[in-house]
Amino acid sequence: SIPSWCHTVLSPQNTLKAGGTRMASWMDSIPGMDVIRDTWSTLTRMNYRTLCTQAVQLGLIITSALMIWKSLMLVTGSESPVVVVLSGSMEPGFFRGDILFLNMGNAPIRTGEIVVFNIDGRDIPIVHRVIKVHERATSDKVFVLTKGDNNYSDDRGLYAKGQDWLHRHHIMGRAVGILPNVGMITILMNDYPYLKYALIGVLGLLVITNKEG
Repeated sequence: SIPSWCHTVLSPQNTLKAGGTRMASWMDSIPGMDVIRDTWSTLTRMNYRTLCTQAVQLGLIITSALMIWKSLMLVTGSESPVVVVLSGSMEPGFFRGDILFLNMGNAPIRTGEIVVFNIDGRDIPIVHRVIKVHERATSDKVFVLTKGDNNYSDDRGLYAKGQDWLHRHHIMGRAVGILPNVGMITILMNDYPYLKYALIGVLGLLVITNKEG
């Protein structure tokens, strides 16, 4: 017969305890596990009233961000006051990941200005330099041709089918400022959508579980 001490050593309960200890030790070695554990612990300790208060706080932060964005649109006259450079077509002036600040204004568009424009049928705007401008004396209509500094030819190949010129309603704004490389996180979130959702979720949890006082 098997000695009694063997039953103690080989019992399923002891095996699970040993496995659980190894698993806990392995999870503790994951970077950021302490933060995740603390966040989860805070969530489980929250009562309904506290959770609602923190959710309202998150809503106020989002609302404030939208108000700031709308205010920038009014001040700059641009539907998108801040954009991220997504390609290398404007190198060496602008590089992929640079953030550009735009201002539209009422001044006429001139050759040499760097503008951000929309193309009919395309969702992503383009930032290129104005190389030709034609104005009709009999009307306010303006004809604009653009080109990337790092491209060999003008942008007629990028425009909509049958379109040779941009008009003022295509122009979103002029580039008036730059913040180098800061927009790389936006490019990563566009390339990997799950990263965007994960980041939004983490930021939301941090706001909800924020301990005041």
